[in-house]
Amino acid sequence: MTEDLILAIDQGTTGTTALIIDNELKVVGHSNAPFEQHFPKATWVEHLGHQIWESVRVAVNGVFEKTGVTRERIKAIGITNQRETLCAFDHDGDDKHPFIVWQCKRSMNVCSALKEEYPEDVFQDKTGLVFDPYFTGTKMRWLLEEKPELKESANQGSLRLSTIDAWLVAKLSSGQSFATDVTNASRTGLSTLKNPFAWDDELLVLFGVPKISLPTVLNSADNFGVTKGLDFLPDGIPISGVAGDQQAALFGQACFLPGEAKCTFGTGCFLLMNTGVNPLASQHGLLTTVAYSLAGTVHYALEGSAFIGGAAVQWLRDGLGLIKSAEEIEVLAKASKGTGPLCFVPSLSGLGAPHWRPEATGVIHGITRGTTKADICLATLEGIAMQNADILNAMESEGIKITSIRVDGGAATNNLLMQLQADALQVDVIRPKVIETTALGAAALAGLGTGIFKDLSEIQSVWATDQTFKPSLGDVRLKQWQNKWVDATQKA
Repeated sequence: MTEDLILAIDQGTTGTTALIIDNELKVVGHSNAPFEQHFPKATWVEHLGHQIWESVRVAVNGVFEKTGVTRERIKAIGITNQRETLCAFDHDGDDKHPFIVWQCKRSMNVCSALKEEYPEDVFQDKTGLVFDPYFTGTKMRWLLEEKPELKESANQGSLRLSTIDAWLVAKLSSGQSFATDVTNASRTGLSTLKNPFAWDDELLVLFGVPKISLPTVLNSADNFGVTKGLDFLPDGIPISGVAGDQQAALFGQACFLPGEAKCTFGTGCFLLMNTGVNPLASQHGLLTTVAYSLAGTVHYALEGSAFIGGAAVQWLRDGLGLIKSAEEIEVLAKASKGTGPLCFVPSLSGLGAPHWRPEATGVIHGITRGTTKADICLATLEGIAMQNADILNAMESEGIKITSIRVDGGAATNNLLMQLQADALQVDVIRPKVIETTALGAAALAGLGTGIFKDLSEIQSVWATDQTFKPSLGDVRLKQWQNKWVDATQKA
């Protein structure tokens, strides 16, 4: 086994995964620890900080137990995280309010007010974003308006407001460091595309957020601090790579050139396309975002997000009880004789890009007495695939032709879904041998930040294809599917 090892902490929406990765970007081992989501009201989604932190401890301890690797061999830590989730905590990292999850819609009224107060086209030009409850700044404004005592603490500098990554940096360093990276900062609506390392004064006033409460913004590969005072890691390990989960996946997929794109199948589905060192303004409902930054050079991406992906399968399992495990959906869906008029629009948390309809609800349209459990399973996979097709079509409307797309995330192991995705997108879907590319991206950034990797070519050289899924659906059947989808989407 090679000498230099990296610990990647992938803090996701439903669990935390810790991976040990060597200096050839091979996964030595991994461990996952789930935690609870809380739904205090309809459309509200919360996490409790102490539950997430416990999942980090369990996952990190678990990966060392499974692999037998000693903690002293870890030379760097990379963090990747669920984006847009708002953390409010004190200088010790203790949460002062339940974390408001990226899926949460409680700031819809804030977004309506923002649209009255500030031209949304100007906001999008500055930030690449839109006024939507998805983004962290809208959650910050809601929190500080609803909780005057937290507003006072934020103004005094005793309350910290950030995304998950900066909270993790603070926890890992026992409060000594409070820093985020440009990818996470670009998702708040509080920084601009032209100057992503600074919090914008005009936007801070618009959202009512005091600058003193926010973290320092760094490169994606940088010095974020070192571990201190932990019972599961020794002191002094550098935290040297940070990126939001989707940007980390883009980096881990080695999409370093303009036009290279990936789709991550997680709780939601996220398509990102590298657009190079110049931000490309979208005319078709996509987001312009920071892809990553190395040594002060910022790279940008176009992004489209579908809020519900794997979560739709989870709903079939936990909400409806149609399946006992996520893996069962592929077996059942293959047993379907075809969905016919049946169409499932899985907009259970609103519609994201390119529609941006936070009020949208899920729709299962075309049910007959002949509809079976297998048909609903197939319609769920078809719905996931068609949501992504809407996003890809919007990307190509920007004048960029995509000939293939790289996929990752847990649901990327579902061969039927990947074939449906190739048919819906009408491009090759390429699955790599290592589908844990989110953590791989965080590890690669951490390795660059500490000099374990000298340049991007070392990362590019280890990327390898597992399987390519090619479109196989005829034009007539594709058109029928698309028409059915458009009709059902309008009812969501």
